[in-house]
Amino acid sequence: MGQEISSSIFSPDDFREFRQRLKAETRLLAEWFREGRFASVGHSGGFELEAWLVDGSGYPAPLNQPFLQALDNPLVVPELATFNVELNSTPRAIRGTVFSEMAAELQQLWCQCRDAGAPLDVRPGMIGILPSLRQSDLSLANMSPLNRYRALNEQVFRLRRGEPVELDISGRDQLQLSHQDVMLESATTSFQIHLQVGGAEMARFYNLAKMVSAPMVALSANSPFLFGRDLWDETRIPLFEQSISVGGSDLTKRVSFGVRYVNDSIMESFTANLERYPVLLPKLMDEPVERLAHLRLHNGTIWRWNRPLIAFDEAGQAQLRIEHRVVPAGPSVTDSIANAALFFGLIYQLAKTQQAAEQKLGFIRARSNFYAAARRGLDAEIFWFDWQRVPLAELALGQLLPAAESGLAALGVEPAEIEHWLGIIRGRVETRQTGAAWQRAWVERHGHDMLALTQAYLEAQESGRPVYQWSI
Repeated sequence: MGQEISSSIFSPDDFREFRQRLKAETRLLAEWFREGRFASVGHSGGFELEAWLVDGSGYPAPLNQPFLQALDNPLVVPELATFNVELNSTPRAIRGTVFSEMAAELQQLWCQCRDAGAPLDVRPGMIGILPSLRQSDLSLANMSPLNRYRALNEQVFRLRRGEPVELDISGRDQLQLSHQDVMLESATTSFQIHLQVGGAEMARFYNLAKMVSAPMVALSANSPFLFGRDLWDETRIPLFEQSISVGGSDLTKRVSFGVRYVNDSIMESFTANLERYPVLLPKLMDEPVERLAHLRLHNGTIWRWNRPLIAFDEAGQAQLRIEHRVVPAGPSVTDSIANAALFFGLIYQLAKTQQAAEQKLGFIRARSNFYAAARRGLDAEIFWFDWQRVPLAELALGQLLPAAESGLAALGVEPAEIEHWLGIIRGRVETRQTGAAWQRAWVERHGHDMLALTQAYLEAQESGRPVYQWSI
């Protein structure tokens, strides 16, 4: 979806030709998997951070075009809404002082964003859902002026036969409303963690990424409020799923946890893309079939919470990555990098120690865990590998953090790095203060003023401290 297109208008011939090319590229990819074309590699990781632009009053500032022009940095690009941008990282091998290096890069980029926004009276903010957001902000007038976004809106509503999106989220409060475009999606900003994986281990790591999605979303929760309603700890999850809904069954949801684990190969996901998902953006590209251009574009219009990606290195070698999408943006640079450290360490250790993990934690359990954790955060109870329900906070302290420590040590991360970054996660659990918990506690003490909450949040964010150290 990061690729721009020349027009948002497509003909029936465009759809037919795109699908033919998609079929050819899917067949070629299947051959590559059969031949073992994806070599084993050392593990490396990176991230994408979606951020808000906020004006002096605390409302979204639809100014990403002048902001990006002033910033002039290729690592920061537009998002769907003109009040959102995306910050990208440099991939790094997961060893040594990798997380301090990631944090330094992100902090430098964040400072550049802050400086670029100052003349516009705009400040960047990292938070899953901006508390001060109004439904009126989510209009086509605030869509970034790119053809791919216009086409996305048109094609989603073509599949919906023009019917509005019906949002229905029940949490501590309930929110029901109708919306006439895809702009609800822009209310959800995330910290997407990327892990490069070798072909032989991709299926195993991909299934484990689904299993750890429940603790990851609970421990990082930062999106309790939408349009003034107190909903889930991570309201971003149901909001995103419903905002890009095109109807149909679980098999055709564009945003979902999925319907099962991978059995033998991640190729199963790309086969499902071809067989189950209608083409949204039939952009025809003058690329050799070996570049898989149409397959990768189509995959970018299917937003699994854990999404397999194919990319190419400078030598043209195809690479496999897992894009872990369950973590919200924020609350701080420090919190974000700690979330990445937890994911990398936990998934690597489970891959080493949990044989036949899919039999010990079935897919239905993993999926129910995920939604329970998104709804209740650290107060959730989930099933783990012993098939016993356990309070998630207890699980984190007793099993998950020790496992992540072992995983990072096995990857060659320095002991001081492990202690520092996982200590931030431990602090959240011991204080029971995630971003979501802090926002709710602030409202309980200071009142239900979403503008004031936004301002207080941004001030705390600028302190650089992790959220468990924020005062109310």
